[in-house]
Amino acid sequence: MPTTRQHKATLMAPALLAWVAGVALQLQQPELWSTTVYGLFLAAALVLIVPTAIKNISFWLRVLSITLAFALLGFASTGLRATVFNSQGLTPALEGKDISVTGLVTAMPQYSEAGTRFRFEIESAQLDGQPVRLPPRLHLGWYGGVWGGGELLADLQRAPQPLQAGERWQMTVRLKAPHGGSNPHGFDFELWLWEQGLQATGYVRAGPRDTAPQRLAPTWWHPVERLRQQVRDAIFERLLASGGDERDRVRLAGVVAALVVGDQQAIDRSDWDVFRATGVAHLMSISGLHVTLFAWLAAMAIGWLWRRSPRLCLALPAPSTGLLGGLLLATAYALFSGWGVPAQRTVWMLATVTLLRLSARRWPWPQVWLLACAVVTAFDPWALLQAGFWLSFVAVGVLFATDSGARQLARASLRHRAQAMLREQWIITLTLTPLTLLLFGQVSLVSLVANALAIPWVTLVVTPLALLGVLLPPLWEAAAVAVQWLTGYLGLLASLPLATLSVAQAPLWAGVAGLFGGVLLVMRLPWSLRLLGLPLLLPVLLWQVPRPLPGQFELLAADIGQGNAVLVQTATHALLFDAGPRYSRESDAGHRVLVPLLRALDVRLDRLVLSHRDSDHTGGAAAVLAMQPAATLLSSIEDDHELQALRRASRCEAGQDWDWDGVHFEVLHPTAEDYDWSRRSNALSCVLRISNGTQTALLTGDIEQAQEAQLLARGAPLQATVLLMPHHGSKTSSSLAFLDAVAPSLALVQAGYRNRFGHPAPPVLARYAERGVRVVDTPHCGAAHWQSTQPQQVTCQREVARRYWQHRIP
Repeated sequence: MPTTRQHKATLMAPALLAWVAGVALQLQQPELWSTTVYGLFLAAALVLIVPTAIKNISFWLRVLSITLAFALLGFASTGLRATVFNSQGLTPALEGKDISVTGLVTAMPQYSEAGTRFRFEIESAQLDGQPVRLPPRLHLGWYGGVWGGGELLADLQRAPQPLQAGERWQMTVRLKAPHGGSNPHGFDFELWLWEQGLQATGYVRAGPRDTAPQRLAPTWWHPVERLRQQVRDAIFERLLASGGDERDRVRLAGVVAALVVGDQQAIDRSDWDVFRATGVAHLMSISGLHVTLFAWLAAMAIGWLWRRSPRLCLALPAPSTGLLGGLLLATAYALFSGWGVPAQRTVWMLATVTLLRLSARRWPWPQVWLLACAVVTAFDPWALLQAGFWLSFVAVGVLFATDSGARQLARASLRHRAQAMLREQWIITLTLTPLTLLLFGQVSLVSLVANALAIPWVTLVVTPLALLGVLLPPLWEAAAVAVQWLTGYLGLLASLPLATLSVAQAPLWAGVAGLFGGVLLVMRLPWSLRLLGLPLLLPVLLWQVPRPLPGQFELLAADIGQGNAVLVQTATHALLFDAGPRYSRESDAGHRVLVPLLRALDVRLDRLVLSHRDSDHTGGAAAVLAMQPAATLLSSIEDDHELQALRRASRCEAGQDWDWDGVHFEVLHPTAEDYDWSRRSNALSCVLRISNGTQTALLTGDIEQAQEAQLLARGAPLQATVLLMPHHGSKTSSSLAFLDAVAPSLALVQAGYRNRFGHPAPPVLARYAERGVRVVDTPHCGAAHWQSTQPQQVTCQREVARRYWQHRIP
């Protein structure tokens, strides 16, 4: 008969697994329930735990009871936390108001060409002299000039003043609820803000008619962040003063700063592209690998020093001291690096394993692995939604499962250790490839070669030099040289023709099957069983996104903020109408939205149409053209436009037409006579008509009422089922005569949430409403998907993937 201890050990695995499953289930909720419901679930969980203490109850009933209890505990506790946090959100009535706030800068500021972004902790807030309640923590920008945060500001703003973490400031801010783009397979900005504890975004009002922001006093709050900022600034100052090309020194300083203080935003975008293409991006931020290595080295050093004193060893064994010291120092390192989510996960994992070792308990590795998962999700339930969580835990689990005797490596020769490391890297690469394709739609084919050098070089050379530079600053220059050598090597690998493999992002079931296939291939099993993993890899590798049938077409209006970007697909061809806005020098809709979207859908563009030269239509074009070398460019941009150097554009003119897969494309505007460069660029917007004979779409760019009148006068074929609302719904467009001629049943609007232009304008919306036209805008809908086979239906991304942390506009 099993003993009581064996029974408890047997119950541990289903309990931990049920906890994680309960948390995961709660994260799928589209809306939060009331605290009463979650409280009842919590009470039910406590009641279900009682039978596990009854001796005469059957073993399987205990298993069922403990499983249900921990699943309810995970579900209810996460729901309660989310409900309490959500109750602190920004009141909709305060959006767009000028509010005077006093508070603390809580983290080191992030600098860009547009201005400064920082986190601010509210101490008090007033609107028109009356106190108001705001969320405890804000994500703010302070911009100079008239452009900031991807949008035009109301008027000229004063240049930002230097900020230091821990300072108390008084300033006027204009806030809005957390709102980000919602696109298929896109980055969830609202989830990121939720995890960071930020419940409103906004910018500092520093115009000539605003009260100037005032630094009240430095404080002793947030000393770690202040120290991080001082170290980061010292790194840049030291490396920029060392001579050489300034851009190269800034790039190198950014990598060194990321490795020392965890400032990933300091890394240049071009370097991130190389790191991702070679599969070493995980090394260039404070990841679990860095924290674990730091803990291991610290434990070894402390244990060695402890053994020098027999008296200390009698008081506490050196191995135990090393474990505790390594954990404490690793925690301090994680705090100094910004206490990012990956570092937090690693600290909780290390703490779990350390406590097990100190308690002299030897659990089977699956239970240790499950306990670490449960502890991490207890502290941060939303970690389950992060790609890094799954990559790190799957990697650790696979290494546990395929371990062939790592304990013997301590006595092995250097050659055998190297072989073991290469084998482990091969196992990780093969196993994580399906998961990486599921999460990102892209995997590096040179990652094994890149990581074979990059892992020891970064962990044993670059990172130690960078950290020791805090004590001896000249070592930062040595670290920069080491980074330069590494980036040169990685750049060569990234430039290879087949450096990366991109496939359409498969559904969850295909990714899970591929993951099991990869695990089966690396397990220590007979090859007759291992080879069964190959068929499981095929769905994730060969997945194809459904395309329209011949004679049909579909539109996907991406959620890119204030701008246009519409993907048009037929059975075998694809066209992108406009490429969205530029948000800053470092960021645009191409890199942030369109390139990941096209990669996830495995779309090869045949043509990019840029309606006109305005930056909210061409901002992402350079990134799209770089990703799509075979795409032709059709546009009204001038001959000396900077994009002409990347891809020579053909001029769009009325009368141009072509047929793809039974679908007719025709340019309606501008005419050859319209190309007068003294006129506004909006007047030269390319207007594209797409029709299969039954359904028609009209994409209009930023034409205004004068151009609408031209089209009417020429008798252009304007009638359409779906209309891309001219000029984002501006008052200067959508004339009554034009709407009557088009007679759409559906109008799509691509505009930014609470944009300063007021697009779409209420009078314009009233015109559409009077004609019974359904208006779908991206702030409410997210990416909008329309198909010619279902002309009266629009699929909204915000409704397809609705989750409770996402912003719902009142």
